[in-house]
Amino acid sequence: MGYKISVGGKKFDVEIGPIVDGQVRVSVNNQAYDVVVDNFTEVAAGIPPAAAAGAPAAPEKPARSAVSLLKPAHASFVAGENALTAPIPGLILEVRVRVGDRVSAGQIVAVMEAMKMENNLNAQKDGIVRDIRVQKGTEVSTGDVIMLIH
Repeated sequence: MGYKISVGGKKFDVEIGPIVDGQVRVSVNNQAYDVVVDNFTEVAAGIPPAAAAGAPAAPEKPARSAVSLLKPAHASFVAGENALTAPIPGLILEVRVRVGDRVSAGQIVAVMEAMKMENNLNAQKDGIVRDIRVQKGTEVSTGDVIMLIH
């Protein structure tokens, strides 16, 4: 679900994915973050956040930056042989496939710029693209999940 929010006078475009086992993918201004919902048990049980035991009162002043509250997305969110990860830090220039596309091992599925050079990111195996975690303009760190191929 997409939102346009303001925090401390700064505007953010926020996309929130589905919550699965207390984890959710959140995109803030096209930067992806893996977020843990600390009160997931209460939310899943239908208890309103204000009614949860020990819930702090709402702050009078907004946080300085919503981004500082989040942890950047990293490969630890999804591990294993199905994850194509960034080999080095860089900027995604192009994503050449879509979710549901069938790919072959070695096929170029994305292009990233790193150290002032374009680098092809190749499918690590034959399969179907199940999830794409980046888009053109996404900055990635070593080990960040680019996409899942099953």
